[in-house]
Amino acid sequence: MTHIYIENKSYEVKEGDNLLHACLNLGFNIPYFCWHPAMNSVGSCRLCAVKQFRDEKDTRGRIVMSCMTPVKDGMRISIDDEEVKTFRAGIIEMLMLNHPHDCPVCDEGGECHLQDMTLMTGHIYRRYRFKKRTYRNQHIGPFLNHEMNRCIHCYRCVRFYCDHAGGRDLGTFASQRDVYFGRHEDGVLENVFSGNLAEICPTGVFTDKTFKRHYTRKWDLQTAPSVCVHCGLGCNTLPGERYGTLRRIRNRYNGEVNGYYLCDRGRFGYEFVNHELRVRMPVLKKTAPHLPASGDEKISNEKALEYISHLLHFGAKVIGIGSPRASLEANYALRALVGPENFYSGMSEREAGLVDTVIGVLRSGPARTPSLRDAAGSDTVFILGEDIMNTAPMLGFSIRQSVSNKPVEAAREMGIHEWDDAAMRIVRQNDRAPLYIAATGQTGLDDIAETTYRAAPDDLARLGFAVAHLLDKDSPPVPDLSDGLQPLAKTIAEALKNARRPLIVSGTGCGNESLIHAAANVARALCSIGLPASLCYAVPECNSLGLGLMGGSSIRQAFERAKSGDVETVIILENDLYRRADAESVDSFLGSIPNVVVIDYLNTRTALRGHAVLPSGTFAETGGTLVSNEGRAQRFFKVFTPAGPVEENWRWLCSLLSVSERAGGKTWKTTHDITAAMAEEMNIFSPAVEAGPPPEYRVRGQKIPRQPHRFSGRTSMNADKIIHEPKPLDDADSPLSFSMEGYEGAPPSSLMARYWFPAWNSVQSLNKFQDEIGGALRGGDPGKRLLEPSTAEKISYFNNIPRAFTAQGSEWLFIPLYHIFGSEELSVLAPGVAELSPQPYVSLNSHDAARLGAEEGSEAVISIQKRTFALTVRIDQAIPPGVAGLPSGSPLLEGIIPPVMGGISLGGGKQ
Repeated sequence: MTHIYIENKSYEVKEGDNLLHACLNLGFNIPYFCWHPAMNSVGSCRLCAVKQFRDEKDTRGRIVMSCMTPVKDGMRISIDDEEVKTFRAGIIEMLMLNHPHDCPVCDEGGECHLQDMTLMTGHIYRRYRFKKRTYRNQHIGPFLNHEMNRCIHCYRCVRFYCDHAGGRDLGTFASQRDVYFGRHEDGVLENVFSGNLAEICPTGVFTDKTFKRHYTRKWDLQTAPSVCVHCGLGCNTLPGERYGTLRRIRNRYNGEVNGYYLCDRGRFGYEFVNHELRVRMPVLKKTAPHLPASGDEKISNEKALEYISHLLHFGAKVIGIGSPRASLEANYALRALVGPENFYSGMSEREAGLVDTVIGVLRSGPARTPSLRDAAGSDTVFILGEDIMNTAPMLGFSIRQSVSNKPVEAAREMGIHEWDDAAMRIVRQNDRAPLYIAATGQTGLDDIAETTYRAAPDDLARLGFAVAHLLDKDSPPVPDLSDGLQPLAKTIAEALKNARRPLIVSGTGCGNESLIHAAANVARALCSIGLPASLCYAVPECNSLGLGLMGGSSIRQAFERAKSGDVETVIILENDLYRRADAESVDSFLGSIPNVVVIDYLNTRTALRGHAVLPSGTFAETGGTLVSNEGRAQRFFKVFTPAGPVEENWRWLCSLLSVSERAGGKTWKTTHDITAAMAEEMNIFSPAVEAGPPPEYRVRGQKIPRQPHRFSGRTSMNADKIIHEPKPLDDADSPLSFSMEGYEGAPPSSLMARYWFPAWNSVQSLNKFQDEIGGALRGGDPGKRLLEPSTAEKISYFNNIPRAFTAQGSEWLFIPLYHIFGSEELSVLAPGVAELSPQPYVSLNSHDAARLGAEEGSEAVISIQKRTFALTVRIDQAIPPGVAGLPSGSPLLEGIIPPVMGGISLGGGKQ
């Protein structure tokens, strides 16, 4: 540690920090624009000036930029010196000369870093009276608005977009005093992290276009801590609601998980909550033989519960099908209602098997699953068979940061600080840490990869097994390994062997168990030679790992049981079975059961086949716990209570449980009660109880308000219904209140519903809630890990090495191709995401296309699993011979679960 003097008072700071970082850590307010805690220092705005003195006798000093000045022992500075205050005021006045001063109509108003900094520097009066420079704004896609006239040229946008996110279509265009940040022409921003510009930009140049469609002032949003539901990484979010409508998603900082950023699917996929496909009322249908309904009708909750509880007394012929997109608590409540022997996980047989394999590998170790922060700190990465930029985007973002780690040691030897962005750029040049990608097609990380290898899933697994054998001879060798693969395996093995923090990445995306085993062998081989290898698997949905830990048979086994006539009632929890099995099997299953009860928030194909449908709340209307691919259990909380009869999924189930013969004294009133019961029965979930405070938790006797202290219109929001201000809704399920009253200080990190601090209204106020800028939140980052690797000394290896893939001539191996927009069930219902989702297609390499006589855009007829349909052909050289790619999640392909064999013939010409 180092001692410095600020206003002649001694302070202890971290050696090697820059002055701005050190002073913000100490709680001082220094204005800044271009600096960002995750993007280091460039010194372009000159706003963070302070005065530095040679010693205690120096009274004149000199002005320095705090973000570019390293701390030194004994250094003396002043933040409040009159000369430096005048300098900062002049800088911001200059930056604001051409700003339109349109705060009353700006979408950023109320959360604007520019507003905060102008007030902090004392620039509150505009003197400039001449014509201002103006720009033409661009259309940059469905997610962001572009208002270039508000720009103050801080360069944050291009630094994030190009240098950190790997974007190539946003740049700086300058001529003399005219500097423009945008694209070379109008068009959709191509990078999948572009939405972060809305939070990165300190002014209103880039703002959330989806929020603009249902805009409300930021201080009128009701918020609660939440977790993203659009992949298995568990990124933390802050959803905001007004008048019963979910209005936007913002990033919620978690130092171990997503840090300062979100992917565009996680940020903009929320609008399914407001979709017209929502189930809003309980429905009973005349097709249900045991339900006394004269026709399809909407009824009250009480009547629905009365009718359905009648079914639960038919005996043991009731089964439940859970869901990997529902919380632990909801799945456990269903399991308790039907009994463990009658509970099915809701995953397909293949998906359930892959998730079980992942859990087995992570439990047995010895490699540990890294957090996203840990992944970003890796120095050599091997990705085996997973397109993580589309299946787990923020993991891809972390790996993109990891390739910059190689030059750090060289920079330290040269005396260069890591926060000095320009100097680090000179040292780095094009030198990157090794990244090796073995995949079935193109990935979003190919541009930074040392080597890419394209092959069928089994061949990718063979490469992984070969690398493991080269690392440790006890790992099984690969028979008949091709001459072409030998050098590549050796290169990858050598790079991993020379690493300090190697990371192996795979997942369930290819639907291939051998890939999971091969990745495990590589990680285990690295551990066996003394390297601290990390092993990361991408899983498909927000609670896939949690449901896998809970157990339960696959839906295929539920189908088999129904064929025996042993099922009279099935309760399906938030699960569209048509996405997990072929339509013929699902139709047969649902048609063979007299009573199909569906609890869901979407009118899926499965819900439309239900005899009774109960409307459940989305993630924004309920609470619970999700388990990420890391094994981190994280609590999410209800943002708002929906109008009408929509109930939380676990409440429907608890109500049914209370009248069933399985009640057994179970009187769960809150999600915390269910979590505790689940932890008591299954020890693996014990840490989940501590993922968030219990409902009775208070700070100085007060709850934590969901509404900010500036929340307006409360007395008039219901004026069309009642002239009196209604009593705020009570929330017995959490320490949060549906009110602006409550404790206004910093709550525990898992309960932080917003970031605000006096004089800091923008997202930069987050600095005030961290132990260290860019580090953990005070009190620790949210979440509790459930999985840690075994400490057993003996390392065992998988030896089920697949045969090399051989093209079949008349048949193709159809593999899934993932898209960040379109492959996920919920986000595709958001208009912006739907706009960017691809139409159904089949992807072939040029050789196979020529063999068929197909061209780009021509029509091909696909025959798979007794289904035939026409798709547009895409030519993609990255697709291996004998392999064809189909877009995962496409509605036309629903029920087809690649990889699967099938035929292709040429259709009726170009479309």
